[in-house]
Amino acid sequence: MDDYPLLNVFLSMLWFFLWVMWFFLLFKVCTDIFRDRTMGGWGKAGWLVFVLVLPYLGVFVYLIARGRSMGERDVEQLKEQDAAFREYVRKAAGGQGGGSTVDELHRLAALKDKGDISPAEFERAKAQVLAGAGSGPSAGAAGATAPAGTPGGPAQGV
Repeated sequence: MDDYPLLNVFLSMLWFFLWVMWFFLLFKVCTDIFRDRTMGGWGKAGWLVFVLVLPYLGVFVYLIARGRSMGERDVEQLKEQDAAFREYVRKAAGGQGGGSTVDELHRLAALKDKGDISPAEFERAKAQVLAGAGSGPSAGAAGATAPAGTPGGPAQGV
């Protein structure tokens, strides 16, 4: 191999890559052992000792025996992280019911566009939604009344 120094470089890079991938796999298996909620403490200790004392055999046996459930735990963890992120965005974007007012207005506009409600009914419902959203928990009487000029609202000339 001394005749091909470039080949030696490529082989050294290949061995280094395989070494890094081996440690990645070893750490992945160790974290999966601790992450598994269905396995008891003795089971976790047994697998960990097996993986650390006989690393090659332990990792390959673990992947064969528990590889499918390892993937399922990854998917479960990603779903939990996604739900936590969505909850955080929902809270940061506008409090507890951030998008509910916008969703309600969008639903009302769709009903008006289809002709299911009249424009007067749309304006009345829109005013109620906006009054309830704008004043928060203390909407009280202000959110319960319709705006002036609509049926059920205060008189205009008084």
